[in-house]
Amino acid sequence: MRPTKFAPAKGLTLALKRVKAETVKAPRKPEARPPADRRSPLSIAFMLVDRFSMIAFTAAIEPLRLANREAGDVLYEWRLHSADGLTAEASNGVKISVDRSFAEARDVDSVIVCAGVDVQSIDHRSLIAALRRLTKFGAAAGAVCTGAYVLAKAGLLAGYRSTIHWENLPGLRAEFPNLDIGEDLFEIDRDRFTCAGGTAAADMMLSLIARDHGHDLSASVSAQLIHHRIREAGERQRTDLHTRIGIAHPKLIRVVALMEQSIERPVSMSALAASVALSNRQLERLFWKHFGHTPARHYLDIRLGHACQLLRQTAMPILSIAVASGFNSASHFSRSYVDHFGRSPSAERRASALGPRQSGLALN
Repeated sequence: MRPTKFAPAKGLTLALKRVKAETVKAPRKPEARPPADRRSPLSIAFMLVDRFSMIAFTAAIEPLRLANREAGDVLYEWRLHSADGLTAEASNGVKISVDRSFAEARDVDSVIVCAGVDVQSIDHRSLIAALRRLTKFGAAAGAVCTGAYVLAKAGLLAGYRSTIHWENLPGLRAEFPNLDIGEDLFEIDRDRFTCAGGTAAADMMLSLIARDHGHDLSASVSAQLIHHRIREAGERQRTDLHTRIGIAHPKLIRVVALMEQSIERPVSMSALAASVALSNRQLERLFWKHFGHTPARHYLDIRLGHACQLLRQTAMPILSIAVASGFNSASHFSRSYVDHFGRSPSAERRASALGPRQSGLALN
C-alpha cells in the first residue's frame, strides 16, 4: 500500500461495517451501532475525482482525524482512491498520493466522492461501477462539492434528498429533473449525505460525528477547528442578497430576489415595480442610483449568467437553454449572449469542453 499524506482513519455514517463481498449473498440492512465499548472503527473510502476541490476534501477529512484525537481512540479510518490508484490532482494543481484505485475499494462503511470543476466532462465509469458495488453491499454514499453529480449519474440519489454547490445546481437539476435536489448547505438523508462544498463539508462531517458519537465530541472537534458554530443542514449556501449585492434598500432587494426566482418565466417590469408598490419610473431610478443601469438590464444579466452555467455544465440543446433562461427564440438568446459575453453560446460550450486550463476559465 502506498502511504498517504494524511493520518489513517476510517469511515463514517450510521451504516454497519459490511461483511466481505465474497461471504454476502444480499445487501446488508442498516442496523443500530453496537455499544461504545464494542464498536469497531468506521471505515471510509474517499474517492478523489480529477480536479477535485481541495478545500472540500480537507474540510471533510480533518474532522475525522480530530475526532480520533479528541476521543483518544480510532473511531474512524480511511483510505484514498483515484482512477489510476497512484495520485489525484486537485483543482489547485496539488497532487496527492493515494492508496488504491477506485476498482480496489472494498470493505468500507461509507464512500465519499470528492469532485470539483468540470465534473460533468470526466469519464466516471470506473468510479460509478465501484460506487454501485460498494453500496450494494451496504456502504453509505456521500459527496462533497460536485461529487453529488457522480452519485446522481450512478443512480444513487433516486428517492433521497440531496444538494450540490450552488453554481452547479441549475445543471444538476436540468440533467436530473426527477431528483430532489435542494439548495441547503448539506443534506443527510438515511444512508446518503451530500454537501455544497467548501467549508460546508466540515459542517456535514461534524453533524455525522454527532450522530455517531454524540454532540460533545462533535463540539470538541469544532473547537479544535476554530469553527465557532456548527451550521445546520437547512441553512442556505449563499450569503444573503443584501451582502452579495452590497445594497440595503429593502425594496430593491425584494425586486432582485424576485428576478432570481423567475428566470425561466421573466416577470414584467410593471409587475416587478408593483410587487414593491413603486411605479416603473421609481423602480428605474432606484436601479440607476444603486447599480448604474436599468432594471431590464439587471434582469438580463441574471438570466444570461444562468444560461452560461447551463452551457458549461450540461449537454442541454442551446434552444432548451434559451427557453430555460427566459428567451423566446434561439436567435434572440444568441444575440444577447454575444453582446454580454463577447462570444456565442456555441463558442462558450466549445471553450468549456476544453477544460479550465485550456479555455482560460477560472478554477474553483
